[in-house]
Amino acid sequence: MNAGSTGGRESGWRRRLVLVAALLAVLLLVATGLYQLMNARTFQLAGQLTHRVVTTEKVVALTFDDGPDEHTGQIIDVLAEQRVRATFFVIGSQVKARPQDAKALVAAGHQLANHTYSHQRMVFVSPSTVAKEVERTDAAIRMAGQRGEIPFRPPTGKKLLMLPLYLAEHQRHTVMWDVEPDSGTTPGAAGIVAAVREQTRPGSIILLHPWYAGGASTRQAVEGVITGLREQGYRFVTVSELLALRRG
Repeated sequence: MNAGSTGGRESGWRRRLVLVAALLAVLLLVATGLYQLMNARTFQLAGQLTHRVVTTEKVVALTFDDGPDEHTGQIIDVLAEQRVRATFFVIGSQVKARPQDAKALVAAGHQLANHTYSHQRMVFVSPSTVAKEVERTDAAIRMAGQRGEIPFRPPTGKKLLMLPLYLAEHQRHTVMWDVEPDSGTTPGAAGIVAAVREQTRPGSIILLHPWYAGGASTRQAVEGVITGLREQGYRFVTVSELLALRRG
C-alpha cells in the first residue's frame, strides 16, 4: 500500500466528516428555528395572533388557563367582590365533567374561551385532531351558555403549522399573553402580585393558572393582583373587549 492511496482515503474520510458535520449543523438550525416558532408568543404562521394590544389606555385583560375545577366558586367570589370580568380559557373535557362550573362562570358575566379539549400540545398533529380538539370545546362552551366569539389559546402556547392553518381558515383569533407571573417555579402570592405590578403595561394580557392543587398561590394572589393594578390606574376588560380596542 503506497502513501498516496492512504492519503486519498484519509482525505475522503475528512470530506465525509465535514459533510456530516455540516448536515448536523443545518438540522440543528432547523430544529432551533422550529422550536422558536412553536413557542413564539408574538407570531404564528397563519391567522391572527395577539399577545398584547397597543394602546395608551390603562386597560388590561385578566385571563385564566385550564379548569374549571372545584375552585371555581372561590374565583368567582373574588372577582365578584372586586367587580371584575375576566376571560377563562377552559379545557373542553373539564367543562364536560363540570358543566355547572362553566355555567356559573358565564352566569357571573365572565367570558369562556377555547383551550382545546384535552390540553394536548398542538404540534405535529393531524388536521382532524386539530378540528376535533377545537370544535368539541366550542360545543361544550356553547352548552354552558356562552354567546359571541370564542377566542382561542393553544395549550402551553405551542403551535406550528396545522393549528394556525385551521384557525386562519375558520377566522379564529389566537390570544397569547405578555404577563405570566406564575410560570415555572411558582412564587408565593406576594411574588405573583409584585411581578404583575412590575410587568403590566397598557393593553397587557395577564395569564394566571389558579386551578388544581398547584394553583393555591395564584388563587391567593388574585385579589392582590386586582387591587395592585387598580392602584396604578388600570381597569379590567374581557379579551374580546380588549381586542375591540385593537380593531378600533
